[in-house]
Amino acid sequence: MTASARIVPPRIEQLDALRGFALFGILVVNLGVFASPYYGLGLPDPGYDGGLDRAVRLLVAGLFEMKFYLLFSFLFGYSFSLQLDSAQRAGEAFVPRMLRRSLGLWLIGLAHAVLLFHGDILGTYAAMGLALLAMRALSERAALRCALALIVATAAAWAGLALLILLSGETGAVDARSAAAEAQATLAGFTGPPSAVVAQRISELASTGIVLAFMQAPCALAMFLLGRVAGRREVFARLDRYRPLLRRLRRWGFGIGLPAAAFYAGVSTFEPGGALELAALALSLLTAPLLTGAYAALAMSGFAGRAGPRLVRWLAPAGRMALSNYLLQSAAAALVFTGYGLGLMGRVSPLAVLAFAVLLFGAQLRLSASWMQRHGHGPMEWLLRAITLGTWPRWRKPVRDAA
Repeated sequence: MTASARIVPPRIEQLDALRGFALFGILVVNLGVFASPYYGLGLPDPGYDGGLDRAVRLLVAGLFEMKFYLLFSFLFGYSFSLQLDSAQRAGEAFVPRMLRRSLGLWLIGLAHAVLLFHGDILGTYAAMGLALLAMRALSERAALRCALALIVATAAAWAGLALLILLSGETGAVDARSAAAEAQATLAGFTGPPSAVVAQRISELASTGIVLAFMQAPCALAMFLLGRVAGRREVFARLDRYRPLLRRLRRWGFGIGLPAAAFYAGVSTFEPGGALELAALALSLLTAPLLTGAYAALAMSGFAGRAGPRLVRWLAPAGRMALSNYLLQSAAAALVFTGYGLGLMGRVSPLAVLAFAVLLFGAQLRLSASWMQRHGHGPMEWLLRAITLGTWPRWRKPVRDAA
């Protein structure tokens, strides 16, 4: 191997910061699942249905839901390109490495889904990562077409479901009595002893799996492909070349994606549970990638601004150990809202949940900065890297590097 083959390009701190930014959005959405037994039932929690409660739900649904996991998916695809380039520079076989990585990610995701959070995305990422591996040789044009087809087909499927409900003569509205009974059963399970919490989480996996398979998985794969194309073009390493693209993303993303997100948020907050919500969901699925792109473009522009270096210093350590922080978020939420700890599900207002998200993420920023001063990887990143490489990586940085 030549010396030039061992040259590793410098780490893009803004990319880590963008990943940290995505972590916060994911936390805000996931805490809503932990906090209310009514989440996903198509009926607002009657205990928290005041004007302020609805305003917070409107904010979260419009600005956060279905946006930040897409951003994280895009970054997964971008990192895939970086890992492929790294393997090629080292003269190592990439496919066996990626297969081991996907297996490790799936095992971690399975444990996460059963023990901490049934809405786990890691297993989906592992499966879609294998699909990306199989599609790695696609040309950029083919990858972009495939991504667009996945997004359009997913949105069309949910729009078709809404149309079928309307043609059947049904409103699709949720029966309030049965939804309330289901919510009480969910609450009893999640606030019971740890064994009951695990049993309830396992029982939720079937319904969650439908959402993962027919919504998040195809959309995640689409964003993987977009990230793969961006990684091949080294967009984040050559931002000056792509300033016009960032401007277009902000213009189209906010101009189209934001009104569609507002429509979805309004329907899901004030008219949940019917065919109209499914139609609004379809529109959001179609346009959410645009708004996600606008978020990414706005963040990257902010990182290049006057306050950018400070923002990057705050967010990048959390982004470098994103897997560990994602699991830590679920562990903290489980301790607060389930029978693992305080059992506060159904007893915290949406505003208090949002405040908890801010406090928890702030603590994670501090903890991540402290950890990364002494370690080369987050604890779960270290484990996944060990599985991927088949060897034990260095646990702590050398003293000179830490200094």
